[in-house]
Amino acid sequence: MSNAGGGQWNDLSQRLLSGGIAACLGLWIMWIGGLAFHLLIAAVCGIMMWELLRMIGAGKRAIMMAVITALILLVAMELPAGFALPLLLLPAMVGVSQIEQHRYTYAIYSAAILVAGYGLTALRDDFGFGWMAWLALVVIATDILGYFAGRFIGGPKFWPKVSPKKTWSGTVAGWIGAAIIGAAYVYQGASGFELIGISIAISMASQLGDVSESALKRRMGIKDSSNIMPGHGGMFDRFDGMLGASIFLLIIEAVVDFPPVPVLS
Repeated sequence: MSNAGGGQWNDLSQRLLSGGIAACLGLWIMWIGGLAFHLLIAAVCGIMMWELLRMIGAGKRAIMMAVITALILLVAMELPAGFALPLLLLPAMVGVSQIEQHRYTYAIYSAAILVAGYGLTALRDDFGFGWMAWLALVVIATDILGYFAGRFIGGPKFWPKVSPKKTWSGTVAGWIGAAIIGAAYVYQGASGFELIGISIAISMASQLGDVSESALKRRMGIKDSSNIMPGHGGMFDRFDGMLGASIFLLIIEAVVDFPPVPVLS
């Protein structure tokens, strides 16, 4: 039987296997919380920094700079927020003086990686496993529903010059998936109805994180940030959505009450 029509599915088994293993490990460590979760996030952010530095041509210094960045983030996680904030921007400031090209790109993305990583640990530490799981579920639902809706439904492309496979049908399906996750939390009495709108906005931020990383790869002329995760590419490819979601959540926490208070009957 010819599989010419199944080309769009030929990476599914690899994606499911590697993604499933990563999800199970991440969920377990997320449930444990504390230092274990801090170490996981520092490692993930360190790998993303290494991938970013490779993409912009930092050469042999990429590994050393990435390790130092991960250690700085780990220290920042253990400090009060006021002392942690300068550390989150320190790698961007120092790195700009050390690399020879794409300084602006490095500054923006390196700061985003550290701020997002810090935001994830703050969410887990301050609000507990349930709300960390909510953020992860929103991003995962956005990614999975977008993947399948885009392939089953197709239709107009979202940003064809940057991400040719992403469609508006997949984009909207991601919003619907996020709304369902938010509605489930509301139904369980964990939050007020505003969480549904917040979940959709988090989904949008996740998608913007995804396409911004796609734009970076397109600019650098590469397909994947690395090949660490079979079927997904690199850590940056896998966690770009979480990057956008985490940063956006940090912003909206200053604007809305989070989590929204449930309406008592």
